[in-house]
Amino acid sequence: MSVPSATALAWAAADPYDAALRAGRGPLFLRRTDGWLLPLEVERWCAGADPVDRDVLDRCEGAVLDVGCGPGRLVAELAARGRAALGIDVSEAAVEHTARLGGQALRRSVFEQLPGEGRWDTVLLIDGNIGIGGDPRALLERVAGLLRPGGLLIAETAPADVDERVRVHITDARATTGDPFPWARLGTRALLRYARGRWEQAGQWTAGGRHFAALRSRSSRTTSSSAEPPKRTAVISSQRAGNTSGGRPVADR
Repeated sequence: MSVPSATALAWAAADPYDAALRAGRGPLFLRRTDGWLLPLEVERWCAGADPVDRDVLDRCEGAVLDVGCGPGRLVAELAARGRAALGIDVSEAAVEHTARLGGQALRRSVFEQLPGEGRWDTVLLIDGNIGIGGDPRALLERVAGLLRPGGLLIAETAPADVDERVRVHITDARATTGDPFPWARLGTRALLRYARGRWEQAGQWTAGGRHFAALRSRSSRTTSSSAEPPKRTAVISSQRAGNTSGGRPVADR
């Protein structure tokens, strides 16, 4: 599969993003080409896992790959539980922050070669990361290749019923760096449309104003349709490794 390098390079070179993660606070936005801003919840990402996050992690199965792990709160929480987990992110600051929290992370795009391909039990696309690459169908196909047959995907979706493909910049509302890159925003209904045929629905829920959907890759070995965690153990390679909000955009002022 070809790598959407523009997205990975844009995140990797986004100085406002790295600066915000290192400071632990925003403001930080994705700026659409029409001038609208999508706020990124840097403070929440840099804090510890909250009750909504912990509920998501309770639903995970076996070894977990967190795609676009950001500063690593989910990977760190899984590590604290003694769970096998790896985060990937194209941001050096994100990888460093994850390591400081005690999580394992690798600096890499989801579309590059990754450890454990075809063997992960659960993949996470949280904080709007279903938008990575701007092509939800291609991302879902890639994730299916990372999971074991019958593996589980848990994705956070936008709170609105939206199916939007845009080009965006990362900005702190003062400086904008790099070229625009493709991004997507999906509500749960749109995600389920893209999943038809390749995935089975395994649940959807709302908590703390955030929206989630669970999908299971189709396989003759699939025995359960619910996102409940048997919490099997698995071994992952010990390696070093952006996150966005599913929130509503606000108009540029």
